Amino acid sequence: MSASPDAPVELVPYSSAWPAAFAEEAARLQVLLAPWLVGRVEHIGSTAVPGLSAKAVIDIMAPVASLQESLGAIGPAQGAGYVYYPYKPEIMHWFCKPSPALRTHHLQLVPIGSALWSARLGFRNALRQSPELAAQYSQLKADLARRHPDDREAYTEGKSEFIETALRQHRGAP
Repeated sequence: MSASPDAPVELVPYSSAWPAAFAEEAARLQVLLAPWLVGRVEHIGSTAVPGLSAKAVIDIMAPVASLQESLGAIGPAQGAGYVYYPYKPEIMHWFCKPSPALRTHHLQLVPIGSALWSARLGFRNALRQSPELAAQYSQLKADLARRHPDDREAYTEGKSEFIETALRQHRGAP
């Protein structure tokens, strides 16, 4: 997303308001995107893990049958204030709200059962189940945020190996 103004990487302590903010937005999205959804909208990312510091952005993953079949959802999402951006368009439809420079929500339309769907839920569940893993991830994120405060892509890429390793070690986490 580097072609547009981008919010800096800034981590904040966990907020007990995040689950309610997700629930409120998820309820809206379940109705708005109902024609394309094939399951329950999920809270993912660090704001979905109690106690974990995070960028104060609610990450939402919505299950769709396929990317092609969910193209029609882009317009309604935009009408609800989401900015569509073709970030990794081969695996998801990606949005932010209200703008790339000031983000409160990320929305990803992801094919249910895809590798991305499984990985995002698997990692969230592993973090929720293992305080040790969550502490290690929190430290890594803090280090990356210090090193890459103005480069979200580098920050995200810096977490990839940790996430892949955690997923291999925690296979089968519900």
